[in-house]
Amino acid sequence: MAVWDDVVGQERVTAQLAAAARDADALVTAEAEGRAGAPQDRSGTPSPGERGGASQMTHAWLFTGPPGSGRATAARAFAAALQCVSPDRALGGAPGCGFCDGCHTTQVGTHADVEIVRTDLLSIGVKETRDLVRRSSLSPAGGRWQVIVLEDADRLTEGAGNVLLKAVEEPAPRTVWLLCAPSIEDVLPTIRSRCRHLSLRTPPVAAVADVLVRRDGIAPEAADRAARATQGHIGRARRLATDERARARRAAVLKLPLRIDDIGGCLKAAQELIDAAGEDAKQVAEEVDAKETEELRAALGAAAGTGGRLPRGTAGVMKELQDRQKRRATRTQRDSLDLALVDLTGFYRDVLALQMGASVPLANDEVRDSLERIAAGSTPQRTLRRIEAVIACREALDRNVAPLLAVEAMTAALRAG
Repeated sequence: MAVWDDVVGQERVTAQLAAAARDADALVTAEAEGRAGAPQDRSGTPSPGERGGASQMTHAWLFTGPPGSGRATAARAFAAALQCVSPDRALGGAPGCGFCDGCHTTQVGTHADVEIVRTDLLSIGVKETRDLVRRSSLSPAGGRWQVIVLEDADRLTEGAGNVLLKAVEEPAPRTVWLLCAPSIEDVLPTIRSRCRHLSLRTPPVAAVADVLVRRDGIAPEAADRAARATQGHIGRARRLATDERARARRAAVLKLPLRIDDIGGCLKAAQELIDAAGEDAKQVAEEVDAKETEELRAALGAAAGTGGRLPRGTAGVMKELQDRQKRRATRTQRDSLDLALVDLTGFYRDVLALQMGASVPLANDEVRDSLERIAAGSTPQRTLRRIEAVIACREALDRNVAPLLAVEAMTAALRAG
């Protein structure tokens, strides 16, 4: 299976990346054979003026697209193709076979020359970015490319962005930066101007359902239902199809519009949304925090067991871990709450489709009775105001408004229409 098979519904993007991988492979092969005659720029690739614009390879790429479009998947597939060592390349085969050691180790995250960076915190700071820049200056151990995949480039702080700018502006030879962000505006103008931009679209529902069946072994009916419910979001569709708790949480969110007939119902529904998000954060903490803490204590030489005494001078390291875990819990709660708001927006989108008589598939067809009830008792204008209220709540959470206040304001607006 080629590495591009996981990049769902992005034919134009995969064609561009495949062409770039072929050019990159030709460059590495020529240099290895001592036949690299073209002058090189600092990125290790022939400069545009010297190659007549023929090469598709460059040292920095920016992948943008809506959540669920697969921008990080596309970046990882490209990284694998750059490291491909399949013998078929000598016979005209395209890089990115998916089976060779270079492709396999990149895809599972163990390749020595591929650093995949994702964060479960609210931001990426200067310290982490400096470590990445230091890594990017190293020569590739395998003789091909040093690849840095930054999956959350939109979470770089301003200081971290300025640190990254220098590395992108003056890249080390054979280093490739692959940055991922929801939109081009989420990245500093000085950085994005030095990257080749690839824009991904939301994958078609049918394509997402197909990959769930083919790759994850999900029953076709369940795959289609999950893909339709998430409107083409690959990661959420997979989770919805495989996690019973995710389906239960979504079902509870879809009942909210029927439970806000009075102010008391609005406040109760808001509190339940916040509590559900907090439970998600607590669940992640239970799964990860205890293990991280014990591993750090062992590394610091503490006695076995949670009551073991820490060596002198290590309290600061433990405090740093606790602060990181607290920030991760905040991020998890916010992400869970945002996911519920996305589902709520999809509910009112279906209501609006029914009210306007639009011939489009409903994302939440399993609750058609509720959709028809809300549609019959309202107007398209009120439905649009409700969608705007949900969007306003998401924006308020982005501005760090207290979650309970933001959600209470939203449920009150949903009741008023």
